[in-house]
Amino acid sequence: MAGQFQLILAVLTVFETRAFGEGLHARTAGATRQAELQELLRETLDVALTTGPRGVLRGLQAAGAVGGLAAEYAAAGRLDPPQVVLRKLFERLGTTYIKLGQFIASTPSIFPEEYCEEMQLCLDRAAPVPWATVEAILRQDLGRPLREVFSSIDERPLASASIAQVHAAVLAGSGKEVVIKVVKPGTADIIAADLNAVYLATRFLEFAQPELSGFSLGPIVAQLRASMAAETDLLQEATHLTHFADFLDRRGLRGVATCPYLYRQFSSKRVMVLERLRGVPLTDLAAVSRAVTSSVPAETVLINALNVWGASVLGAETFHADLHAGNLLALPDGRAGFLDFGIAGRVSEATWRGLEALLGSTAVGDYATMARALGAMGAAGEGVDYDAFARDLGSFFSQLESLQAGLVVATAGGGGGGLAAGLDIDSAAVNRLALELARIGEAHGVRFPPDFGLLLKQSLYFDRYVRALAPDLQVLNDDRVQWRSSNGQAGAFAAAAAAAVAGGTR
Repeated sequence: MAGQFQLILAVLTVFETRAFGEGLHARTAGATRQAELQELLRETLDVALTTGPRGVLRGLQAAGAVGGLAAEYAAAGRLDPPQVVLRKLFERLGTTYIKLGQFIASTPSIFPEEYCEEMQLCLDRAAPVPWATVEAILRQDLGRPLREVFSSIDERPLASASIAQVHAAVLAGSGKEVVIKVVKPGTADIIAADLNAVYLATRFLEFAQPELSGFSLGPIVAQLRASMAAETDLLQEATHLTHFADFLDRRGLRGVATCPYLYRQFSSKRVMVLERLRGVPLTDLAAVSRAVTSSVPAETVLINALNVWGASVLGAETFHADLHAGNLLALPDGRAGFLDFGIAGRVSEATWRGLEALLGSTAVGDYATMARALGAMGAAGEGVDYDAFARDLGSFFSQLESLQAGLVVATAGGGGGGLAAGLDIDSAAVNRLALELARIGEAHGVRFPPDFGLLLKQSLYFDRYVRALAPDLQVLNDDRVQWRSSNGQAGAFAAAAAAAVAGGTR
């Protein structure tokens, strides 16, 4: 092992000597660069020690993925554009790189537009691990025979993604339906090895090209490394879920919204047992109308979901930051059901101040004020032309408002002659809208903070739900959409979110 570290040091020293040559001869600059290099080498050794032999194994797997893709292209006799090649390679490399691709797709202020758009196609799906493997994990983490906890478990997974898979089950004794989420074995090691390599690559790239440090690639990858590591720890997700559950109970909101009950006594870092909520996504008016057996209209379910989520942004310690159609359901009793808290966010004070400033400007179409609010919220360079920025924002929101709802109208079944309306809502469409707004900001020297991007995406999801379930809803003028709370904060965000949802003119 020591010999490997000496080899690393030798290679890196040669790299430094060749890459910077004469720049190191200047006394002051040279001393600074030497100090930076020493720090980088120490960091490299720390990462190497942490990664250990698993890094070598993962390197061999990566080489196999690259070789396999190269062989396919050689056989086809053609090569796709670079962004397509990279996306296909990411999918072959699995877990970490799929998440990395999704990160690229959601960070248009850093990566080229064609890569952001291509990475929206990066699919997080993976073959399930055998039931025997899942069973062994459950036995080990539960510390008891499975029959003592579950009366039945469906060995076929309900879903399988790169990090975890989910099985349906019934609890012994109570007979309650639950789902079991299990982290796939080896996932944490793969993520650690992959992201350590990516992190070091960005650090050396920034060292070789100091001008790239302005993009903060190193800190961004470090943050991504920490967040992805957290996704393999289901206790972290359990914490986010508990934050939201406590918020619902504290505000007395269980009558209009809920989240799965967490069976903490059966949960661990690798296993999470949750109440199973049965419902339908808020994307199909007819399906929601059929599924909700109470007298609650579909529009009310949507408004309740909007109000609850908006209030949770400040009212809960963390807010749900992945409200795609599979994670927000209409339940039979008319409540909104929030699922899967693997991705959660916090709003910084700067972003919050910017959102408050956006409230009034969005409601009345004051794009000049909106431009300055966005500039104050993000990292704005010198000499921003706010008048031009305002004009482009006005154009963007006009396009958002004029978008066709995409409703699919068909004769309802059963011979009643009624109409059923549904909406196909995909993450790619939401990402494209967020990408366009980020592009406008960057074109004018304004780079939005990551937490604003999270909020924007959720607001765009709600915009699609409004178009599907309540296209005539006037969210800025409807008393059911709560603008004020007892402390003013949560209501203020609800207004900002609703304004963004409405495209600024409803």
